[in-house]
Amino acid sequence: MQRKRLGEDPCPIARSLDVIGDWWSLLIVREAMQGTCRFSDFQQHLGLARNILSTRLRKLVEQGVLETQPSAERGDHKEYHLTAKGRGLDPVLRALYAWGKEHLFAEA
Repeated sequence: MQRKRLGEDPCPIARSLDVIGDWWSLLIVREAMQGTCRFSDFQQHLGLARNILSTRLRKLVEQGVLETQPSAERGDHKEYHLTAKGRGLDPVLRALYAWGKEHLFAEA
């Protein structure tokens, strides 16, 4: 089943979900906010298949959430860094963290 595209929807929430609405994309952004920038590190931290990670990184770059830069250590490799648009997701991730912590964990 093909996922419905929401990029032209009049609702800002729907348009946002079109860009970052799958869990892997948000987890990639979370990792980038914590300093992860190499493909292999994203893969190791998330346990994500290479093809899925590659697709999600490409989409996040196309949408302007991440940008690629040559690796400082190896010029033939690229690194992924958050753009201002990507850094703007910080309050979204903080809100999800707070909501999840409050509602999805049993009280000790």
